[in-house]
Order: sequence, then C-alpha cells, then structure tokens
Amino acid sequence: MDEFKEHYGRTSSTLLLVILLTGLLAGSITTYYIAFQQISSLRKDVSNLKNQVSNLWGFQNVVNQTITIYQNNTALSEIYERVKDSVVMIRGTTSKGTVQGSGFVYNFSGIIVVVTNYHVVHGTVNVSVTFSNGNGYAATVNGTDPYADLAVLSVNASSIDFKPLEIVSSSTLRVGDPVIAIGNPYGLVGSMTTGVVSALGRTITEEYTGGFGIANIIQTSAPINPGNSGGPLLNYCGKVVGITTAIVADSQGLGFAIPSNTILKEIWSLIVYHTYEGHSYLGLKGADMDYDTAQQIGVNVTYGWGVVDYLNPSPAHDAGVLKGDIIIAMNGSRIKNSDDVASYLEENTLPGNTVVLTVRRGSLTYDISVVLGRRPQPSPPA
Repeated sequence: MDEFKEHYGRTSSTLLLVILLTGLLAGSITTYYIAFQQISSLRKDVSNLKNQVSNLWGFQNVVNQTITIYQNNTALSEIYERVKDSVVMIRGTTSKGTVQGSGFVYNFSGIIVVVTNYHVVHGTVNVSVTFSNGNGYAATVNGTDPYADLAVLSVNASSIDFKPLEIVSSSTLRVGDPVIAIGNPYGLVGSMTTGVVSALGRTITEEYTGGFGIANIIQTSAPINPGNSGGPLLNYCGKVVGITTAIVADSQGLGFAIPSNTILKEIWSLIVYHTYEGHSYLGLKGADMDYDTAQQIGVNVTYGWGVVDYLNPSPAHDAGVLKGDIIIAMNGSRIKNSDDVASYLEENTLPGNTVVLTVRRGSLTYDISVVLGRRPQPSPPA
C-alpha cells in the first residue's frame, strides 16, 4: 500500500511536470506568435513609410527637374507662345520721317490700352499699332510722361486682338534675376532675347527731359536694339517687371528698362489726366563724391552728392542748403551718388512731402528739412 502511494505520488508529480512544461511551451509558442505578428506588422509599417519617403523624394526630384527644365529653351519657348500676341509694333510719322517701336497690351480696370515709351511716340502723327497676327489699327496717344519715358495709347481694335499682359511689382527684383525682352528690333517682329538684371537704381537722361534724369532704372544684359523700345521686360513667369527703354551705343549687353512699379504708379493718371505730375523736385545741380574729389576739396567724406548750383525755383536752397554742401542721407537713407538721390525721390516721395537732408558742411553735419517742389515741365530740346 505504501509502495502504491509512493508510485502514485511519483506519477502525479511527473504528470504535473509534463503539464507545466507543456503549458510553458504553449505559452512560449503563443508569445512568439504574437510577437512575430507585431514584428511583421511593424516591418510592413516601416516598409510603407520607406515607400512614402521615397515617393516624397521622387516628387522633390520632379520639382527640381521641373525648375531646371523651366529655365531651358523649352520653357522659354512656352513663355514666348503665351505672350507674343500681347506685344505690338508701333509706327508713327514725325517731321523727320517714320519712327518705329514696340509696346504691349494692358488691361487697367477694364480699360484696354497699349503701354510704350514716350520717346517712341514723341512728336508723331498718324500713329498705328500692328498686332502679331498682322492686324493693324490707328492709335491715339492718350497720356504721356517724358520724365518716366512712358506713354499710353488707345487703340480701336477688335477685342480678339487684345491679349493683356499682367504687370507685377518690380520691388522683388534682385541683381542676377533672369529676365526676357520681347520687341521688334530693326522691324524684326516678335524678337525675344534673354539676360539678367545687372543693376538696379540707375539714372539715365534723354534729350527731351530738359536735363532731368529718368530715375530708378533697371539695367539689364538682355540685348536691346532700336525698335525694342516700349516692349515688355518679363520675369521667368511671363509677367511684366519693366519696359525696355534705352541702350548705350556700341555697348555689349547694356540696356535699360523702366521698372514696373513706375508704370503701376502712373498708369491711372496717364489714362485719366493724360499726364503725370508726381515727380518731386529739390532744385539742385550736383556731382558725385569719391575719394579723389574728397582729397581735392579737403573733406573726409568720400560718398554723397555735392551741391554745385541751384535751379530756379529751388526748394532745397530756400530751406538752407548751400553750394558746397554734400548730401549724405535722405530721411536717414544713405546717399552715395546722384542715382541714389533720384531713385529715392522717385520711389518714396511726392511733391509737397517733407524730406530731411543730412548734409556735410566742412567738418560739421546738419539735418535740413525741405518741402519738395513739383518738377517743372521739360523744356523742348534746342
């Protein structure tokens, strides 16, 4: 009996041990299976994430590639196709013969006009506009501003010929930005050239401005030739950022354009009042300062604009500015030369505004408040 109990006890213990081991093994298998499923799911998630990241990189590469393609000849040809019908040829007759230039169509609050240069239509009669499809119409000079070399024409054309361009702000332009010029050089209709913005804030003069400068000009390396005048200067989105206006004779890749901000500022007045009279006036003549000039006159300032004479009337002289003064700042903005003077006045002031001129007089510096005048009408060329 005792032997039976002992044998039974050993058998029971063995059975319990087997059951326990079986349970542990089953639990391990179950745990492993669950863990395997989680790991498998995690691996799928990681794989999906990798695919998403790959797709994002692929999309980024497409974007970069698109930008690259956008700046090659294919994209330029697409821009040209979009805008060529908006650029027109302008012809007129003067006492000296026939003149020819370019222009572009613009929609100002529902009023369709052609924008061009003043010098293209100055002194002309029988002005005509011809579109890229060959359709030509008589045009009327609606408004002009010689001080900005701008003119606006009215054209009684078919509405299907009017394909206006969009004018955007030129404030975002930077030296090095690519630009496109489209016009009719030497009568070659619809010619396109490209280049970059090579400088900003230049000042040029024309014979019809009476010695006053045309300020805040864009300098560009896009080739510009006679007949281009009045055509649009475009950014690489096909938007107008300027209007080509002048070249330097015998130069290589040196042209100038009126900034679009000037067009936007004046267009309403040119259409409604046929002129623009918002050009501020100091009434001074001056010369740029540099190191050599400073040494010659014995001053320690090598930049600025030195006053050499007054015009009549002279708001600056009436306010206390003297010959020999060197203007070194305007409303706190540093003035390095005459370009800075003209560009600051053109872009930031109107007649009747008060500006504070910081001038160097000998070894002393003064701030002089000047109430700006209105620039007089230009005298006709001699």
